[in-house]
Amino acid sequence: MSLENRPRLPRIPLSKRNRAVVRALNPMLVTYLEASRDLCETDSILFGAALAVCRIIGAKLPVAGRATQKSSAIPAWRKRIEERIAKARALIGRLTNFRSGNNRPRIMRTVRMAFAGTNISLFQPDITQKLTERIDDLKQKIAAWGKRIRRFSERSRRFNQNRLFQSDQKRLYKSLERPEICGAGPRPDQADTVAFWRGLWSEPVNHSEGPWMKVVASQSASVTPMDPVTTTPEDVAVAVRRAPNWKSPGLDGLHHYWLKGFVVCHAVLARQFQEALDQKSLPSLFTTGITHLVPKDQDTTDPSKYRPITLTEVNIAIFRLLSLSYRGRDGSRELK
Repeated sequence: MSLENRPRLPRIPLSKRNRAVVRALNPMLVTYLEASRDLCETDSILFGAALAVCRIIGAKLPVAGRATQKSSAIPAWRKRIEERIAKARALIGRLTNFRSGNNRPRIMRTVRMAFAGTNISLFQPDITQKLTERIDDLKQKIAAWGKRIRRFSERSRRFNQNRLFQSDQKRLYKSLERPEICGAGPRPDQADTVAFWRGLWSEPVNHSEGPWMKVVASQSASVTPMDPVTTTPEDVAVAVRRAPNWKSPGLDGLHHYWLKGFVVCHAVLARQFQEALDQKSLPSLFTTGITHLVPKDQDTTDPSKYRPITLTEVNIAIFRLLSLSYRGRDGSRELK
């Protein structure tokens, strides 16, 4: 299965039962991982194991593709407050009609219900003042309920954005796009867009750095190169341990949680990462990035009027693991 067609792995609860299933699959992976030839094959094995865990515990998987549509239903608390506001506005309208002289039975029945439980009679001399006070009280309640909806909605929006930043940063960045600009105008021509950004990112350019580069080179000439670093399974475990569990995964769709759970893969990853360092090459799986172009203004046809947000599909654990090549064993920074 191609990477683009892999199902999106859900975020599973951190329960004892789920951890037990992950631990049970660990010894089963040894045979497959020992026969793995490169990082791509190891990644496929780990993804298959993660998918097996999700199916065993009964986690819901999307039928096709990565996209998952969540329900946009209005929360129950907001429905209750909006119903109160609607009833209060209807009551204000009928009280206003009664104050204006409308004595129809339907209006009279509503007004009596509004003053039920009080000693206020509808025929007393100061009933107009009582009606005005009741209407003002309802208006203040409506204003308070409206502020409560805005306050709760703002808090819910911040909470969802923080949670989305931890789980799927790509969806967060797309949700932050300005709706009044995005999709409001025609899109730029695809060929022009590719040509513009290829000229900035892909075309080789000869830069003239100036004399300061010679000064830096002369100062670095006396630096002793560090000894070669051998990646060990302990290094992989340390790099994975510090990575967040459910951050947005790379192109392979594999979260850091699975690298932490399948501990038998650490030795294989250490060996294959060491081979990648020695060969000074990584598979395209770990170096492919996705760029989202966000328009800066209303001119949506000009490719230069877009702001690129690039999501590099390289796991944080891999970054930290590769950084060991530039760190001394005592923790100090060294130049290679």
